Amino acid sequence: MKHNVTGILASLAMTASVISVTSAQAEGGLRCEPGETYIMNVMVSGHPYWVPVYQGFKQAAEAFGCETVFSGTPDYDITKQIASFEQDMVKQPAGILVHPMQSDPFIEPIDRAIDNGTEVATFAADSPKSKRTAYITSDNLAEAKFAAEEIVSQIGDSAEFAVLENPGQSNHDLRVTALLTYMEKHYPNMKLVGRQATNQDSTAAYRATASILQANPNLGALWIPEAGSAEGAVAAILEAKADVLVMHADITPTTLEHIKAGNIHMALNPNQAMQGFMGFMSTFLAAHSEVFEPFNDYKVSGYNPMQIPFVDNGFSVITKENADSFDLNVYMDGRDPS
Repeated sequence: MKHNVTGILASLAMTASVISVTSAQAEGGLRCEPGETYIMNVMVSGHPYWVPVYQGFKQAAEAFGCETVFSGTPDYDITKQIASFEQDMVKQPAGILVHPMQSDPFIEPIDRAIDNGTEVATFAADSPKSKRTAYITSDNLAEAKFAAEEIVSQIGDSAEFAVLENPGQSNHDLRVTALLTYMEKHYPNMKLVGRQATNQDSTAAYRATASILQANPNLGALWIPEAGSAEGAVAAILEAKADVLVMHADITPTTLEHIKAGNIHMALNPNQAMQGFMGFMSTFLAAHSEVFEPFNDYKVSGYNPMQIPFVDNGFSVITKENADSFDLNVYMDGRDPS
């Protein structure tokens, strides 16, 4: 019995020693050097959507002793966003997590950043032809399918519906085209009576929705791929005193209030903080890929072994019943927004 106890103690001591060494190695291999910085770059930088995303980004960075910067342009302008991205590159950060407003114009800047030693991952919208190492987003196909099924469950499978859209932004495009394809395949009696580009502009959405309503008084539902246009659309519906089921993706404080009031049926919102958290982790691991050696040809092919084609951060369904859980002011109470 004494021999067994001694053996167990020796085994435990050895295990503790191995754990200690492994922990020390992990701490040395997956910690930021002093001043090592990661940047999150967006367009329309004042939009409330980015706030929880950046909080998740910062929380992950703090766990590894890294510094972060929030960057981008206040404008909805691809040229200005690329200019802000290039200014970020001048700072020589270890990595940049970017939401590219459009995919193709970002190919060259992303590739140049990576060639110069700054790793890049994308989130919420992608630049798939670039050298970016990872893409983090909610499943836009799943969102579209959920929206289509919910619309049919509420207004039937032989009704009129319309969509607003934001052409050129990959995730928004997919949310619209996937819903239309799904409706056509599964519910052919559903009639698309309006499709207008509003480009996240609430005023444009107000006008477009008013026009659709005037031409189609039997409109039953409206699907919108983002929240800015939803704000204008709801204003037009309320003014016309129309009975239209509204569903949209993302959330703003204004659309949250409309959900609480029953003016919007529901919103499908990406899990934003998880998007930022996983966005940082993907970018950080790409910058520290020396800790990982895969069983493939990355050495002779010359690419970063930390390739993550797609991370699904999930999405939440926001209704009148759970809307209070998505109050941005409550979430940010006591948090540093910078």
